[in-house]
Amino acid sequence: MLRRRGKLQSLAGYLEIPQDIVMDLPRITMLGNKQLLVENHNGIIEYTPSLVRIKLNTGELFILGEMLVLGNLQAEQILVEGVVQEVKYDI
Repeated sequence: MLRRRGKLQSLAGYLEIPQDIVMDLPRITMLGNKQLLVENHNGIIEYTPSLVRIKLNTGELFILGEMLVLGNLQAEQILVEGVVQEVKYDI
């Protein structure tokens, strides 16, 4: 598995393709502590105003905060809005 991952990373670098596309990795983008965009996810596991758990190919993403709401929910991306206090990536 590690050997395959290394080859994919090399190929992505050689072809100048973003690694998240080749290796099926999530892309996480934050705008201050007000918005967090997660692309390439596998769905929502848990959602409350203080916690959002998102399933990823390589584990889970925990978003902790206050007044968290799902602003834009699509098959390929999730926008979480509110006061983001902590982001934890669990493999």
